[in-house]
Order: sequence, then structure tokens, then C-alpha cells
Amino acid sequence: MTRPYVIDEMISAKAIAARIEALANEIQAKFKGTDKLVVVGLLRGSFVFIADLVRELDLPVEVDFLEASSYGNSTESSREVRILKDLRGEIAGRDVLVVEDIVDTGHTLKHVTSLLTSREPKRLACIALLDKPTRREVDVKADWTGFEIPDEFVVGYGIDFAQRNRNLPFIGSVRFTDDAQG
Repeated sequence: MTRPYVIDEMISAKAIAARIEALANEIQAKFKGTDKLVVVGLLRGSFVFIADLVRELDLPVEVDFLEASSYGNSTESSREVRILKDLRGEIAGRDVLVVEDIVDTGHTLKHVTSLLTSREPKRLACIALLDKPTRREVDVKADWTGFEIPDEFVVGYGIDFAQRNRNLPFIGSVRFTDDAQG
């Protein structure tokens, strides 16, 4: 059973939409002239971000997915990254953009970029909607970041807590109501 909690809005849907539009412009400039950009979404948390991002890109895109897990139903990373679903397509010699929902400890992004780099893409870049740099345990950084956030557990806009709250149109911080400060 999940502990009781409330969600405080941190980043509005409007702010997210505006930031994605700006990021899409930067990505288009970097990948201008590509014959096709393979957008690799890291499931499950990034699916809403991917959908909105690819709609803003004025480039030929192909979407593929990779599912990696280091959280399960916990609010803390296990630091052990498992690949639960691999790509369907080949990326050798192709332009690839990895789309991550949140970079926390960095273990997942580091593992995934190492894996994809070994498959010899033409270019590999990463974008993360959210970044928690104070939590970083490995040396990894996304090429683009939507928002830098404090060390708080967040949900919404595709990001979940125990498979709940993905459908919220905003990013919110989780505050447990059974905490002493509650």
C-alpha cells in the first residue's frame, strides 16, 4: 500500500509546453539536414514528453523505445539498471536523440548512452525534461535539459509514483502526509 501523499504543482503545463517548443528549435538546429532522426524514448516516464517533443520537431523522425528500470515502486534508485525492452530498429550510422524524463543519480542515462554508443550511431545526443544535479552519482549530462529541479520526488507529465499520477498535465512534487512535518 502506498503512503498517503499530496502533490504540489512545481512546473505548470504551460511552462512545459513553452520549454519544449524552445528545445525543439535547438534540436532542429543541431540535426539540420538529417535524413531521419531516431528519437529513442526511455519508457515509461518519458512517453508524454516524447509525444509533445516530436510534434514540435520539423524534422523527419522515427520513434523507438527502450525501457530501463532502476526504481521499481520505490522513491529511491536501486542504482542497478535493467533493460526491460530493447529497441526494435537499428541505429548504426543514424542520428539518435535519447529522450529521458529525469536525470537523477545518472546511472540510467550513463548505462543507456553507453549501450547505444556501442551500436555506432552517426550522432548521439540526449535530452532530459528534468535534471536533479544535486543527486548525481556518475559523470553524465544531457545535451539539453528542460528544467533543473531540487531534490524532491516528482510526478506528473508521464512520471509516476508506483504507477500513479502519470496523467497529470504538470510536474508536481510529492509530499507525504504521514511525515512529521505533514
